[in-house]
Amino acid sequence: MKKIGILLIAIVLGTTVSIAQNRDGQRSFDPVERAKTQTADLKEALGLDKDQEKKVYELNLESNKKMSAMREDMQASGGGFEGMREKFTKLREDQNKKMKEILTKAQWPKYEKYQEENRSNRGQGRGNR
Repeated sequence: MKKIGILLIAIVLGTTVSIAQNRDGQRSFDPVERAKTQTADLKEALGLDKDQEKKVYELNLESNKKMSAMREDMQASGGGFEGMREKFTKLREDQNKKMKEILTKAQWPKYEKYQEENRSNRGQGRGNR
């Protein structure tokens, strides 16, 4: 009976560690994988054509690489997130300007709504950690 109890505890601990590692992995996506996922989501939400899909992927990849480099710099320097907030905001603003050039006038409001929903979903997810 004791062995079964120990086995169950080991399984629970192993599962907990596995889930925790997956959460950390999700926050540190590879820029390429993240760009693919973001582009697929936008294709579905906005009905992108092939040309738009390619341009959106390239824009997402460029932005994700920049954000990844900025995060690495922040971690290497030991700096806080507050200093990076301005840089991230500027990067997002630049990305939105380029995105507006790619999307049609009909797609743009859908994109803004998509972004707003993502922001509210991220806020809800943070409370659960």
